[in-house]
Amino acid sequence: MIASLGLLVFIHELGHFMWARVFGVKVEKFYLFFDIGLKKLGINWDGSLLKYKPKKSDTEYGVGWMPLGGYCKIAGMIDESMDTEQMKQPEQPWEFRSKPAWQRLLIMIGGVVNNFLLAIIIYAGMVYYWGEQYIPYKNAEMGMNFCQSAEKIGFKDGDIPLSADGRQLYYLNSDEVQAMTTAKQVKVLRNGRDTVTIDIPEKFIFDAEADAKRGEPFIDYRVPVVVESTLPGDGADKAGLKKGDRILTVDTVDVADFGIFTAQLIEHKGKTVKMTLMRDGKLDSANVAVSDAGKIGIGLRPAPLIYKVESKAYGFFESIPRGIEMGWTKMVNYVSSLKLLFSKEGAQSLGGFGTIGSIFPDTWNWASFWDLTAFLSVILAFMNILPIPALDGGHVMFLLYEIILRRKPSDKFLERAQMVGMTILIALLLWANGNDIYRWLIKPFIN
Repeated sequence: MIASLGLLVFIHELGHFMWARVFGVKVEKFYLFFDIGLKKLGINWDGSLLKYKPKKSDTEYGVGWMPLGGYCKIAGMIDESMDTEQMKQPEQPWEFRSKPAWQRLLIMIGGVVNNFLLAIIIYAGMVYYWGEQYIPYKNAEMGMNFCQSAEKIGFKDGDIPLSADGRQLYYLNSDEVQAMTTAKQVKVLRNGRDTVTIDIPEKFIFDAEADAKRGEPFIDYRVPVVVESTLPGDGADKAGLKKGDRILTVDTVDVADFGIFTAQLIEHKGKTVKMTLMRDGKLDSANVAVSDAGKIGIGLRPAPLIYKVESKAYGFFESIPRGIEMGWTKMVNYVSSLKLLFSKEGAQSLGGFGTIGSIFPDTWNWASFWDLTAFLSVILAFMNILPIPALDGGHVMFLLYEIILRRKPSDKFLERAQMVGMTILIALLLWANGNDIYRWLIKPFIN
């Protein structure tokens, strides 16, 4: 997580730095993470872990100790450093405030543009290097399985998704799951012939997420019960089940897919039950002992080994439009989900650094790292362009005001707006991380 956030912060601040240098604006400090000092506590430390200032440069480069972001201190600008003394001095030609509004606007949006471009570059690089492998819904002959909350609003196991609010759906991935759970209407193909429209409640995504936390994803491929492996000494192994066996019935009950199969095992836990098998094209049977936990000790053959997987390779120039498409799709889906934050459930679901860390896998995986980094880069780009004072979007808002009305807001107004914005951001930061603390350290003891 630190590596990902460090890269994103560096690229973001580099956007401000590059445009400032293009227009001849002096950059006093360029820091990854915040160098909040402790001098007010009587400790003579400026908060930097590393710092370096080239002899012929006006810029001090460094790494701070607090990994909450970074900053590019631009001369002649009211920013998070709140260096108001500098603003009292006569205006200098190498300062931010002396430049035309259009140049200052480019400096301020440089970080956001860099983050979105980084996401596009990462997505393009991923499809160029790995390509894409997926199982189209149309190849999943048994259709899909849905969670309990989905079934309550009209989905049925075996349905094949067709579209969400008119957007065509192709294969199972996080973007399409979000599109379905936040849409107003989803169309599915039922029984291989009927097109059914399902109305999605406004806050359905929270019900789907609650099911997912209990181990029941909103949607997954419906697969037959085919043995891929057995655990030595467990019921399946002792009964002689082999790799490739397809379990058809449990105590005369047809088990078309793994969901029905597991439900039957729960009903027969602690007992020995007769199962009908298809082995090498012939019917067979076995008496299998079910554990008290409702398990027989098999590994299920995964969907990619059952259904036809389609692969697509991308050349260098082909990967670029695909990267743009993926970046834009992530942005649209993220923006569409933000409206949910203004509900009680949305406010409670807001997470901080603990939540961000939890989405990264426990073991290192380059594909996951780059995918999550690109997604976080999209989030960082959008969140920073919001018109909140202290964010880039706040500065952009005041610059647009100046361009349209041809009048600058006063320095005193900008100082107060910066303080209000910082207060809002600190409050959001405390709320988000407070939610993490409650979820992981307090709630388990209450429940």
